[in-house]
Amino acid sequence: MESTLSRASKRVEQASRAFNEATHRCASMVKTAWSDASTGGHHKQSASVLILLLLLVGSATAYVVRRRKLNHHAARPPTPTTPGLEKALKSQAREPGKWTPSDFQMPKPEPYPDWSIENTKPLPYRPFRYGPKYNVTMGLRSVKHADWIELDNHYPRFHADKARRIEERGPKCCATAPEAYPAAVELLEELTDYLPARYPSLYKRTDVGLDNLWSGESFDIVSRPLPEDPMQMCARLVQDDLAIMIEKPDGQYYLLAGAVLLAGFWRLQDKYGMPLSEIHTSGDVPQYKEKLERGMLNFFRRLKPEEMVARNNYFMQVDDDLAWSWSIGPEDAEGEIAGWNTAEKNRAVDHHYFRSERQTLRRLPKSGGVVFTIRTYFHPVKDVAEEDYVPGRLASAVRSWGDDVSRYKGKERYGDVLLEFLDKKHEEQVARGLDLSREDEVRAYPY
Repeated sequence: MESTLSRASKRVEQASRAFNEATHRCASMVKTAWSDASTGGHHKQSASVLILLLLLVGSATAYVVRRRKLNHHAARPPTPTTPGLEKALKSQAREPGKWTPSDFQMPKPEPYPDWSIENTKPLPYRPFRYGPKYNVTMGLRSVKHADWIELDNHYPRFHADKARRIEERGPKCCATAPEAYPAAVELLEELTDYLPARYPSLYKRTDVGLDNLWSGESFDIVSRPLPEDPMQMCARLVQDDLAIMIEKPDGQYYLLAGAVLLAGFWRLQDKYGMPLSEIHTSGDVPQYKEKLERGMLNFFRRLKPEEMVARNNYFMQVDDDLAWSWSIGPEDAEGEIAGWNTAEKNRAVDHHYFRSERQTLRRLPKSGGVVFTIRTYFHPVKDVAEEDYVPGRLASAVRSWGDDVSRYKGKERYGDVLLEFLDKKHEEQVARGLDLSREDEVRAYPY
């Protein structure tokens, strides 16, 4: 911007100098002509006046032409008039509930470096910050398409847990509404293209789908009808839970397809068919109405197929079940789940687990559905607290929770035991010489 203004300023100065030079030449010529006319009589005087007029017209014409050229190159675009602006906005607007397929294709990812189902450890997401203030935000960040799905050496456990839960309670955990079926099939196709390219030692592309080289499973995505619900097929391929939001004519996004098998604290059957806002308000998400709702709705409407974002969150759990935290009540309870108030208070820290989610959001180009991937990372708190800087930062974060966040995360049931343990581990790290001033060099959010 500054270089453009500089060039424009130079052109204006050049034009001004040219005009001044022309004026001086004109004045000199007029002075000479007038002097000659004074000694040459009436006819010479008339001729000189004519020459003067021609010179003035020529100089003015040259100045105007030069300025027009400068304006063409340097002037900022005109501010659109109100009718023009409205027309531009209307041309960009999309009628709610209607989607024009995009020709965007997700780039083929490079293979994950040195990936191994035995040796690739889960990424150490630790998405909490020091207090004293806890900020409720969407916390979105852009990610590369190559990093869409994360698999690691916990894959066998996730795969087994998902297979068991599909067998035991498939329809309760996996469902696709008719209006979301094209989006669910599109998601299945996208995963079928992505996974063999990103994890070639685990998946192999076939003429009809893909093969799992570790489990021996083969997936046919071409036959119709499909062998099972498309979301259920997707669930077997990744460690993530999956959800697809579909926009309806009212402009709201509804959860109309999901494979939610390892969510821990919520059930698909309770949220299925709900609009985005109700999903969050029914779950008592802190400050959703005040700080999150408007921004989230606007984000969904603007999200383009070329974009992908991620966010992380974290919870504490006082039992070791990845799929369902039984400490908050039985999964098959009628009506609403009992909640944290039923959990045993102050269980020993041996039963405390750190539960973190990495969620990605992207829009499917053909159907326009918005896909959530929800990858859970699940570790004993005692293991996490062995990492440098983590116990002190986690203790500070837990203490920063306001009353609403504390209720939502169940702090009252485990807070005393957890904080006592974290404080002790932090003191041990400081005593052995951990340099707290270097934390930012070693661990950057969300790690």
